[in-house]
Amino acid sequence: MEERFEEILKDFLEDNGLTQTAFAEAIGVKQSQVSEWLKGKAKPGYDILKRMSISFGVTADYFLGIIGEYVKPDMHYKG
Repeated sequence: MEERFEEILKDFLEDNGLTQTAFAEAIGVKQSQVSEWLKGKAKPGYDILKRMSISFGVTADYFLGIIGEYVKPDMHYKG
C-alpha cells in the first residue's frame, strides 16, 4: 500500500527532530497549515512542495511518496 503524504511528513519531522513550527518557518507557511497536512485535511501545492525540497535538500519525489528514502537533489544538473 502506498504511504500517504501525512505519514511521510510525520516521519520526516520525527526523523529530523523538527517541530511543526520549525518546519513551517523553514518553508514560509503557518504552523496551522502544517497541522492540517498532518491530519490529512489538506496537502501542499506545487510552490510549497518545491520550497520543502529546496529548504531541506530532499527531492520532491520523497515527499510525494514516489521513493522511500531521502535523496538529495543534484543542484549542479545542467540537463
